[in-house]
Parts: sequence; structure tokens; C-alpha cells
Amino acid sequence: MKDLINRILKAFNIGGRDWAVLLLALLLAFSIWIIHNLSLKYNDYLTVPVQAYCNIDGHSSISSNTCDVVARGRTVGYKVLKFNLKGRRKAVTVEFSPSVMKHKEGDVYFLTSDALQEYTHLIYGSGVTIEYFVSDTLFYRFPDVDSRKVPVHPVYSLSFASQYMSDGQMNISPDSVYIYGEPNLLESISQVYTKPIKHSDLKSSVSGMAELEKIRGVRFSEKQVRYTIDVVRFVEMKSEVSVKCLNVPSDKRLMVYPSTVSVSLKCAFPLPAGFSSEPEIYVDYNDFIKSVSGKCPVRTGKLVSGIIDVDIDPVYVECVLEDR
Repeated sequence: MKDLINRILKAFNIGGRDWAVLLLALLLAFSIWIIHNLSLKYNDYLTVPVQAYCNIDGHSSISSNTCDVVARGRTVGYKVLKFNLKGRRKAVTVEFSPSVMKHKEGDVYFLTSDALQEYTHLIYGSGVTIEYFVSDTLFYRFPDVDSRKVPVHPVYSLSFASQYMSDGQMNISPDSVYIYGEPNLLESISQVYTKPIKHSDLKSSVSGMAELEKIRGVRFSEKQVRYTIDVVRFVEMKSEVSVKCLNVPSDKRLMVYPSTVSVSLKCAFPLPAGFSSEPEIYVDYNDFIKSVSGKCPVRTGKLVSGIIDVDIDPVYVECVLEDR
């Protein structure tokens, strides 16, 4: 056999160096042939193991099992090879909407092949055309987890243009969410926070969506909340107002020092008809009898419509009780 090969090489005048070149050329041609064939599109059965992620109340968000999704599809050769190498397949985690997961029993949920259509690109990736799904129904187990309802605390930084301010607190919807996880984790969580909300030079009301700050090992019933900030234009009005004394017994007299305080009102613009710029300012006898030092907080009566904020200086006054 060796003599035959040598005769053939001698007949074609192929020497040692030419033999190496020939092998290299054959290897290159074979590589080009392989690449060409793998780049062509083929119809085949494609299999992908899928683990489900689904936000189901009272259950773990990740399924404890995986299911093989089998479909007849068309794609390039190298993808067909990748899908059908059983030892090389890696599970793909796909987030399914709770609306497509149907409850079977206990912690077992299922979805049908009809629901898989909109998740084709997540399961198989781009460049794959699915003709039909062979897998009819996929069953997933989502273990039960503990849950707790906690309030949402907005984290924000706001600045306003001159003569503008917020009309009340920031509104959050929903203002509370359910959290799921291990009992020892949930016990230490009293509230959850939004990611920082930042707005500057505000002249009008704004709203938007804010994501919740993640907590390791804990899942939220909502990933984000809607916030609203009501912004109004205001005018500032200052005045000196006498301090009244309320709820004083008829046989007593409460003396207040100082007897007047500076009041600064921030009022929504334009001012409503019949607006009064002097709110009722008073100290309460009930505060005095509870006080050790004799100092009482200065309070305001019911504010008329249009007043957004009130600043009083000083906020505490000295009180002296006398018999009549």
C-alpha cells in the first residue's frame, strides 16, 4: 500500500513540501464546505429546556423544574446542531406573564403551546422560524413562599422654579406591595424604597414610573410604582398676627409672650375670591397644662382654601397663667 501511494505521488510529481501544501488545501476546502453547509437553513425539530419565571402571588418566582420545549422550525445549520446536542443544552429562563399560567393543583401550574407563540424569540433566540410546537402542555412547580404587605417609601430629590412648589406630598400608586421570601428575611423588612426620583426646575405637575430597589432573596408583587407630584405657582404673603388663647377656664387668664407672631403664607396663584390673609393663630390651654417649661406651640385654625403652606415665627411662645 505504501508503495502504491509513493507511485501515485511520484506520478503527480508531488514532493514532501508539496504534500504538506496539499493537506493544507484539503483542510481549507473541507472547512469552507462545513461553514457553507452550516450557514444554510434547514427544517428540523428543535429542543430547548426552559425554566419558568412568573410573578405568582404566594409562590416562588422561579420554577423548581425545567421542561423541554420541542418545536418544528427552520434555522441555520449551526443552530440546529446546537439545539440537538443533548449534552450541551443549557436551560433558558423565560419570564412568563401570570395570565398565561393556569393553576392545576397545589403549587403546580401549566401553560399550553398556544401561549408559547409570543415567547418564541425568548426561547429560541433570533433567526428561528417556528412552524409548530410539538410540546402541547408544560407543567411547572412554583413552591409556596411566605408573604407580607409593606408600604412603599419614595426616595426623591426635587427642586422648583422661583415661585413654584409642590401642593402636598408625592402620591405613590400602589402605596404598598407584597414581598415574598424566607421568613427571617421578611421579618427585618418594614418598608421598601423606590430608586431615586429626580426632577429640577419644576413649573408644572409631573408623573412617571419608578422602579423599586431590589432586595436580595426577596421578590415584590410589583416591580415599579407610579408617582405623581402636583406643582402649583404661589405668592407669599407676610403679616403680624395676634395670638389667641383657647379653652382657658373662665376663672383663669393665660398671658402669652410675645403676643404677636410673624406669619408667612404661601398661597396658590391666582388667589380665590374672598381670600383672607390672616388665619387664626392660637395657643391651647390643654397644651399649657401638659407643659413643664410653660412654653406652648403656636397652632393655626382651619386654613381657608388656597393656602398651601404656613410658616410661623416663633413656633413656641412663653405662657403665664393668672387668676381672674
